[in-house]
Amino acid sequence: MKPRTRGTLAAVVTGMAAAMGAASPAAAAGTVPVPVPLDGVEHSLNMEMPTIAAELPLPVPGAPDGPRYVEGRLLPDRALPQLPVSTGLPGANVRAPLPRLLGDRFDHVAVQAPAADVRALAPGLAVDAPLTAPNPDNFGLPDLKLPQAGVLAPMLRTVPGADIVMGPGL
Repeated sequence: MKPRTRGTLAAVVTGMAAAMGAASPAAAAGTVPVPVPLDGVEHSLNMEMPTIAAELPLPVPGAPDGPRYVEGRLLPDRALPQLPVSTGLPGANVRAPLPRLLGDRFDHVAVQAPAADVRALAPGLAVDAPLTAPNPDNFGLPDLKLPQAGVLAPMLRTVPGADIVMGPGL
């Protein structure tokens, strides 16, 4: 391989490693921070503006629970398995100044709602055929039975929370 080709390859690999390194903290955290820049408004109006930051969750699909084979049934227990999804509720951090009536200092009010984990399970389907397993008393032929169909209910689990704080300083 020529030295120029090696140098180009090294630069490409280094750039890809830097891009992967920059993306991995957000993926590892499960949320992406989103600051709202209000500095320009603060300087143009010459007044204290609130600080606003948000956290947007990254949905992560899980592996579906595979079909379960049950003795005496022709079809598996879950024909359409439920798909689990893990994500989070968006978080917010808002801090706004409140002018004091006496003095020139500012107090603040803050609302902090951290991103909360959400675990969801998509609906599934359980179906059984109108035939039984082969019956040796009936010369190996299956017997008839009523067909069965059921919907597996979806599930949603989360524990959201928020704090409202008032205090001195900005």
